[in-house]
Amino acid sequence: MASSGPIQRPSITAQASASMPSKNPSMASPRKYLGYNFSFICPFSIPPTSEAAAIRIIKNMISLGLYYLQFVYVVLFIALIPRRKVSLVYLVATKEITFLYLLLLRALPNSFVLHKIIDKRFVLFLLCIIIGVEMILTRAGIHLLITLVSTIPVILAHAVFWREDLHLVNSEDGCDANGELLPVMQNKDGGDAADESTNLV
Repeated sequence: MASSGPIQRPSITAQASASMPSKNPSMASPRKYLGYNFSFICPFSIPPTSEAAAIRIIKNMISLGLYYLQFVYVVLFIALIPRRKVSLVYLVATKEITFLYLLLLRALPNSFVLHKIIDKRFVLFLLCIIIGVEMILTRAGIHLLITLVSTIPVILAHAVFWREDLHLVNSEDGCDANGELLPVMQNKDGGDAADESTNLV
């Protein structure tokens, strides 16, 4: 005798869920939780000797010289805004020439003339001399003098106290050869850096 009523078929999702083995929380693979120790370091430090201070000043002047020049330029630009409009125009024009020269150095990295024959430091020094002459001829020499007197001590203080010897360390105690603490994040377990954690500065 045939059934005239509706026939309910088993759901596919119900079959799939029945065929899949149930996950037992106790059988799940244990996750390895890594503990991290955060320690912040200051990029400024007092040099131990006067020779170390001189070496640090030279290194920072070489590596951060453009930033120091930009700082002096901004202060001089602000000082010239109220009354020395002509001097301001000459200053901006010289700055644009310097900017184009640096772009040319970046655009031609393999140029023998720009990188070997013509020294970049000599060109920047020459442009600074041109700015000084422009300020004197446009009667803004006092502004330049006040700017240099107020910015050079700040630059020297930054060059003395700024450290550039920060680098990655993989030792367990987190110290470099000089005994200074370097890591910002380090694994507590002290395991292999390639497998468990990375030491960052």
